[in-house]
Amino acid sequence: QVQLVESGGGLVQPGGSLRLSCAASGSIFSIYTAGWYRQAPGKQRELVAEITSGGSTNYADSVKGRFTISKDNAKNTMYLQMTSLKPEDTAVYYCNANLGGYRPWGQGTQVTVSS
Repeated sequence: QVQLVESGGGLVQPGGSLRLSCAASGSIFSIYTAGWYRQAPGKQRELVAEITSGGSTNYADSVKGRFTISKDNAKNTMYLQMTSLKPEDTAVYYCNANLGGYRPWGQGTQVTVSS
């Protein structure tokens, strides 16, 4: 079973930056499309950014120009570089991939943007 572990979250001031990491227990990023999601209290979980096995990327309109998704296949790790953070970016961030119908959601990492 594939395990995904998110890390890198924390408390940051508006305008600050954070880099989130998603470590996979297997070589999944060279095979599957993967992405970062976030969920704030009382809101639906939303797709923030995704990256295909070939490296093509897509972003939610709310984060375009501020967030960058990337990956290192050799390290089995995916990243989300977040800059110019806003209070509305506050949420629990998750990474995931559709492994043939199985989505190994992890615990997520909390990102709080506040002054």
